[in-house]
Amino acid sequence: MERRSVAVALGLLAGLLLCASLPPWGWWPLAPVGLALWLHLLGRPSRWDRFLVSWAVGVAWFGPSTLWMWGLTQPGYVLGVLLAWGPMVGVLGIVVPPDRRRLLVLPAALVGFEWFHTHAPFGGVPLSMLAMTQARAPMLPIARLGGMLLLGAAVSVTGVALYLAVVERRWREPVALVLGLALVTTVASLPFVRPGSSASGDTVRIVAVQGGGPQGTRFSTGQSPQVFERHLRLTREIEGPVDLVVWPENAINISGSFADHPWRDDLAAEAARLDAPILIGIVEDSPDDPDAFLNYVVVLNPDGSLGDRYDKERRVPFGEYVPLRSLFERIAKDTLPPRDQVPGEGTAAVTAQSCSIDVGPCTAAVVISWEVFFSRRVREGVREGGEVVLNPTNGSSYWLTQVQSQQLATSAMRAVESGRWLVQVSPTGFSAIFDDNGRILDRTGVSEARLLTAEVPRITGTTPAQRLGDLPAVLVAVALVIVAVVLPRRRSGSEPPQTVGVI
Repeated sequence: MERRSVAVALGLLAGLLLCASLPPWGWWPLAPVGLALWLHLLGRPSRWDRFLVSWAVGVAWFGPSTLWMWGLTQPGYVLGVLLAWGPMVGVLGIVVPPDRRRLLVLPAALVGFEWFHTHAPFGGVPLSMLAMTQARAPMLPIARLGGMLLLGAAVSVTGVALYLAVVERRWREPVALVLGLALVTTVASLPFVRPGSSASGDTVRIVAVQGGGPQGTRFSTGQSPQVFERHLRLTREIEGPVDLVVWPENAINISGSFADHPWRDDLAAEAARLDAPILIGIVEDSPDDPDAFLNYVVVLNPDGSLGDRYDKERRVPFGEYVPLRSLFERIAKDTLPPRDQVPGEGTAAVTAQSCSIDVGPCTAAVVISWEVFFSRRVREGVREGGEVVLNPTNGSSYWLTQVQSQQLATSAMRAVESGRWLVQVSPTGFSAIFDDNGRILDRTGVSEARLLTAEVPRITGTTPAQRLGDLPAVLVAVALVIVAVVLPRRRSGSEPPQTVGVI
């Protein structure tokens, strides 16, 4: 058994392997390697040792992959890594037993950890998830059966298989596990699991507008007019026919109300010229609270009227609002946003009335920026009739491109989960078009000014993940724990049992 200091160092290595498998690095084969090493280290009998090792895994896993938070709140980043993510992963080391049952319990515990991660703290911070390592990997179709959590569980199973093959030199169980994952992936890829196209109007022609500009642009810099002009200039280059134009989140950032702003007239002229609605991302002052703001998208019709609107519900903690503001202002007042966004209460879907008789009205599930990290937001919009998923976002205010890269991976999974094409559009990148298999069909670079155009199928129907959400992954986790509980333990000797199978 390794000395404690060596074990903690190896825990850091395991966490770094998991981190390197995530976007923007994306070396996905390293994920099972990191998990296999972690499994080996969890064989230590001392709970304190297992906590320390797992805390080290958490720090190395989340520290580098959430470095972007430094640009929002430096104290928050340090506290989050050392006292939130690190200890949460450390707790897994306590609940996972040191004997061979850990090969069952760790995958189950990771499902529970990631489920908690999507709900708390502060409504959930679902970043650096195991499933994000698979956005360009063979197992991605599993997300169609059970979403992000089931795909993350599949990653854990590959780690178990690697541990059995390399550390215990057993081959029957790893081969069975790999063949089982291949079978599940194959089933998830079959046509009957995927929903079909809409009967009326097979496709809708969507143009996403990325105006470009320097990364790091924020409203506080006073560059709102330049951001608007970049997007308006590019919109004027669109040539019809087009059914829907999509602008990013925060492309219009104004004082007062957009309904009375002269920029509305400029955009209405473009909607009339194209004879197509424009979905616009707007940030404006809250009419009820001078210390708050609104963040929403609204459909601007070709006749200049305003149509469906959706206000962002899921806000970025420490970016769009400050939880426990009175506490955190004592620590880092100057680095916190001065105003909070008012959370929306509507349904995550809008309907745009195309002027094409062949196309007719198109309903889109809309998740604004951060909301794409929450599968339940996309599921809500699809349940309301969304035939395509739209993700207007604003990555320009983030330091580095870690969030944007993880968002691309998440958007791929949301497309697979929902069985819908997904259009992601950002002011400065990344904007992308995803098909319902999660493949990126077109993508912009950072700071690039560019139009993305796609004939997007209007898809109806549902998938198992869309219908059941996290339930399949939770049931798998519960089943693993039940099996671990009923497994016999060796009653003699001090060594962990080595003769009990894991499947």
